[in-house]
Amino acid sequence: MNRRDFFKATALIGGGFALGLYSDSETPAQAQTPRPAGLEPSAFIKIAADGSVTLINRAPEIGQGMRTTLPMLIAEELDIDWKSVRVEQADVDPRYGGQFTGGSGGTPSAWEPLRRVGAAARMMLVAAAAQEWGAALSDCHTASGEVIHSATNRKLAYGQLAAKALAMPVPDPATIKLKDPASYKIIGKATGGVDVPSIVTGKPIFGMDVNLPGMLYAAFHKTPVLGGKVVSANTEAVAKLPGVKKVLVVPGNPQIGLESGVVIVAQTWWQAQTARKKLEVVWDEGKWAGYNTSDQAKKAAELLGQAPASTIGKVGDPEAELAKAAKVIEARYEYPLIAHAPLEPQNCTACFKDGKLELWSTSQIPSPGISGAARAVGVAPGDVTMHLLRAGGGFGRRIYNDMVVDAAWVAKELAGTPVKLLWSREDDFAHDFYRPGGWHHFKIGLDASGKTIALHDHFVGYGESGRFVDSGGVGPGEFPCRTIPNYALGHSMVPLAVRTGALRAPGSNTHAFIFQCLTDELAHAAGKDPVAFRLEQLAALEALPANQRGMDIERMRMVLNLVAERSGWGKKTLPKGTGMGVAFYFSHRGYFAEVAQIKVSAKKEIKVEKVWVVGDVGHTIVNPSGAEGQVCGSVIDGMSQLMAQEITLAKGRVVQENYSEHPMVRLNQAPREIDIHFHKSNNPPTGLGEPALPPILPAIANAIFSATGERVRTLPLAKLGYSWG
Repeated sequence: MNRRDFFKATALIGGGFALGLYSDSETPAQAQTPRPAGLEPSAFIKIAADGSVTLINRAPEIGQGMRTTLPMLIAEELDIDWKSVRVEQADVDPRYGGQFTGGSGGTPSAWEPLRRVGAAARMMLVAAAAQEWGAALSDCHTASGEVIHSATNRKLAYGQLAAKALAMPVPDPATIKLKDPASYKIIGKATGGVDVPSIVTGKPIFGMDVNLPGMLYAAFHKTPVLGGKVVSANTEAVAKLPGVKKVLVVPGNPQIGLESGVVIVAQTWWQAQTARKKLEVVWDEGKWAGYNTSDQAKKAAELLGQAPASTIGKVGDPEAELAKAAKVIEARYEYPLIAHAPLEPQNCTACFKDGKLELWSTSQIPSPGISGAARAVGVAPGDVTMHLLRAGGGFGRRIYNDMVVDAAWVAKELAGTPVKLLWSREDDFAHDFYRPGGWHHFKIGLDASGKTIALHDHFVGYGESGRFVDSGGVGPGEFPCRTIPNYALGHSMVPLAVRTGALRAPGSNTHAFIFQCLTDELAHAAGKDPVAFRLEQLAALEALPANQRGMDIERMRMVLNLVAERSGWGKKTLPKGTGMGVAFYFSHRGYFAEVAQIKVSAKKEIKVEKVWVVGDVGHTIVNPSGAEGQVCGSVIDGMSQLMAQEITLAKGRVVQENYSEHPMVRLNQAPREIDIHFHKSNNPPTGLGEPALPPILPAIANAIFSATGERVRTLPLAKLGYSWG
């Protein structure tokens, strides 16, 4: 491979690089008309003759700020002024490498390759200027979108050099020199989101805003019970209603995630929804027709009183140590199913014409959506084009692409006519991939000094045939279990009649509540301060080999000490009914410790007065404005999960239909203040979409104990009579 091919190959792995020249700065990233010869669209950078620069964002934008953060990385190394930058959204294309949003992976996966993309382009522009002047490369430097000859102060703008830069040798990756962070002008500076002006002025930038010529609208009335099938429906009568163009019975195809139901296609979405109210369907509801979550809760309680069906992990002899312990504490914890419930319901627009499928989607991981849609219409994935649009929230829901498959199937039935499939709010609640619930029964053995010598955890989760549902399991390494000399984790299972999946900080959003509340119980049993106890437990982890600790102990110790210091932990005299709680958690490569100070009224109304958050996500915060927004959002989102969110099933159907039954924290219930501090460690930057969320649930739960003496072992808090003040 020559250097050019080598750079192309390595860039495709990390994102891709090409430099194109356009006379029109408004040229879209992927136009639908052929380009003039020699003006191939660029992968990430387009420089116009007027010097304006368009940078392409490869990642789906669901509110986490990728359309701002990732272009900032390129812009910094390209050495341009941010005010001169336009940002365009990439369509799905192999040139961009991995296009996904999830797992807080956007920033860490882009940190190195996208900076190199910008630096390579800068080097090619410098080479073009040096050739123009007959000067040495070492005599040229860049600033604010210009190449400058150091000795004479001659300048050439990037727009003047772009065409010539295309002919320059592509830099050898080994020779690309990145900027000294001390010289950063964009990275590390608070930068407003590029979409904010469009959002606050109501511009149509979201998936549900798509409007194409001749487009029809579809409402999908799906089986209310998982796996159900349509037996019959009054399709002929519904087809005669105002505005209705077509009524389709969907047989369902579990292999591609297509559920059975009836689709109503109409001139407007309102007409489709209005006609839907007249729809009468007879269902074969299948094996889950009589399923109730209340029955499963009773079954779980019975199982918790028995021996586990299987063992996940065991160290030492916890049974023997429990038998001779000076004191045994038993505690049962439980948490519910909850929904993703993003503000923008699921949607996708599709057009199938001449054997080609075109999609407009808000998918978080588009590649599987393209594959599923291709199967739904019977074409190769290469015959599918997907345009990525901003999503009104996702939290993991848009990973699953069922709405993409739905829209593709409908589009094939309407060959040649674009159709927008839009779910109602009730559809979104009824057909989610829910965060699983679960139950834990702990037996804790203490010696005469209060030290924990044994712990037995019987976990009952959702699953069948020895396999937990997606995101529904737990492992044996949760803190502080590794520090206990005798420990066993066993499990039993109960079945579940809905699909499950990843919700913001999957696994961690429940494990943190369980095990950080348990840690507080252990501290109290030992008669020790909760922060001091955690520091002792972290020290105990150091006795284990590094690959068995589950975290970087020093990074966690640092954030815990800092949050204690910033919150004045142990140095305040709090009034009656006011308490502070602490928790920490490592997830998605981020280290976070949080303290909540709350006030609880006689009516069990909780007011969160202040939250302190300290996080370690590496040595650089790319966009402090976006970072703070992610942390604040995580705290408030976690509070929503804590108080009243719960999904239940009756006769196989999801009971909750809207936010009134699955509420989010309102503005007047949010913390009065969230104090945020990032400790910058000597580690590459990692993501912020998830790791700040898990600690807030146990921090508030532990604060409730501090304020009232009541242990919180059941979620949501509303079940215990609590509400937000």
